[in-house]
Amino acid sequence: MAKRALITGITGQDGSYLTELLLTKGYQVYGLCRKGPAGVNPEFKEIFSPVKMLCGDLGDYDSLTEAIRIARPDEIYNLAAQSNPNESWRCLMETAEINALGAQKLFEAAWQVLPEARIFQASSSEMFGGAASGPLDETVPLLPLSPYAAAKCYAHQIAGLLRNQRGQFIACGILFNHESVRRPMNYVMQKIAYGAACIGLGIHESDLKNESGEPVVTKGKIALGNLDVIRDWGFAGDYVQAMWLTLQHPNPGDFVIGSGIGHSIQDLCGAAFDAVGLSWNEHVFIDNRLARKTDRPSIVANCEKAKRQLGWSPHMKFRELVSSLVDFHCHRLKTAVPAKNPDIE
Repeated sequence: MAKRALITGITGQDGSYLTELLLTKGYQVYGLCRKGPAGVNPEFKEIFSPVKMLCGDLGDYDSLTEAIRIARPDEIYNLAAQSNPNESWRCLMETAEINALGAQKLFEAAWQVLPEARIFQASSSEMFGGAASGPLDETVPLLPLSPYAAAKCYAHQIAGLLRNQRGQFIACGILFNHESVRRPMNYVMQKIAYGAACIGLGIHESDLKNESGEPVVTKGKIALGNLDVIRDWGFAGDYVQAMWLTLQHPNPGDFVIGSGIGHSIQDLCGAAFDAVGLSWNEHVFIDNRLARKTDRPSIVANCEKAKRQLGWSPHMKFRELVSSLVDFHCHRLKTAVPAKNPDIE
């Protein structure tokens, strides 16, 4: 009999890649979406056509219990979240209700309806926040610097308590930055890749706006904040493989998921402009308004536990990832398909 999986936040980047992975493995996939089938982006209808979409919300406990009763999942993947740390300052209550209490409601609904179900909780490297620099593993103390990170910490720690105190199978993946062409446009790798594609095609002012409401590309240049910030970037398609592996492991636990290699924003600019045959420093300027006040200089993963216990390691390299995004945006711009921020759940 085919395994059954329920994915919250299925219409987002990770949900779409995870859906594809599980379908190739023969799973019956159910998706929880606030708008049900109507919430699927038309561009991704083919991906989700075999999926049974259920209408529900992490803020609504009854809808969660009903979804679990219908799906009867062997595995539950909680990917739903208010996913932007900057935005979390503007929507404090929503961030807490979805990222923190929503996760707890899901854990409790599963325990009441189907206690044997295995659960994956998408935790975040943002939880480390003000932690010591250097490669970060599962033992590093959590010091959140945003409401988003604080809410993720709550869910992460509740998951650990329920795992340890009542034996509920909840595995947490502490996910470092993972990108793809399906990532919303308000993230820095997408913004830089899009900007490089525009400039490479001779577009001197872009339609897409940045967080200040100004064009991402103005007069053939991109405005960025701190170029020295170092982050650990990987490909989302690789990271959903790690999510699945955590639930195949005999024992639940916390697993840092990342590439283990740090790259600066300047490195990112270099890779993006190399993909269009241009020099980045001729097309990038610093705008201090765009620098995040709470940014740590360096956040890099130590994912040895995942490699050792799960047998997981990422495949797509940094420059390959950046080039794939630039190529994607070049194609869309050439075919006059506008870039947009999809309604990611």
